Amino acid sequence: MNKLIELKGISKSYDGEVVLDHIDLDIHDHEFMTLLGPSGCGKTTTLRIIGGFVSPDEGEVLFDGAKINDLPPYKRHVNTVFQKYALFPHLNVFENIAYGNPNATLEDVKRVAKMAKIDHFIEQLPQGYDTVLLENGGNISKGQKQLMTIARAMLLDANMLILDEATSNVDTRTEHRIQQAMRTLMEGKTCFVIAHRLSTIQSADNILVLDG
Repeated sequence: MNKLIELKGISKSYDGEVVLDHIDLDIHDHEFMTLLGPSGCGKTTTLRIIGGFVSPDEGEVLFDGAKINDLPPYKRHVNTVFQKYALFPHLNVFENIAYGNPNATLEDVKRVAKMAKIDHFIEQLPQGYDTVLLENGGNISKGQKQLMTIARAMLLDANMLILDEATSNVDTRTEHRIQQAMRTLMEGKTCFVIAHRLSTIQSADNILVLDG
């Protein structure tokens, strides 16, 4: 496999507290890596640095041989599904799923909604895909929000995927549905996953443990 991501001497601190201390890491194309470690050990920070959302204090990140911060976002080819849902109140369901893909059609959105196993719920909403999300999210559950963010990631179809505890805030039944949708989303991609479920960890090609 080709080397896709290189972390060279990555360090990061917040308010004087060291979170990452000279981390070196190579990730290959189509590799599935799980990150493990106690809360606050730097798992999410590592993923945000890999995705180009956070800059390290020291070191550099190379994406396919080029410095990631030198690349425009559309050339980084990264999708993210974080623990906190990135949905937008006052936009309707179609606009939320199509966010980031201005050329998406209703047919495109329905296709990924079906893949993410959220289509049946959406069709039952008062205005279907035209239903506007409320400010407090009161008209949609946590699990449904997560499935919608997975549908959006499917529509963007990037070749690198970051999943940060995407099932941590849902019940067991909804977790199973989200895991099914995640498996579909992960096919053929380079994946980074923060998870505590044994089934997810067992599927990984490599496990990165961060501690201290």
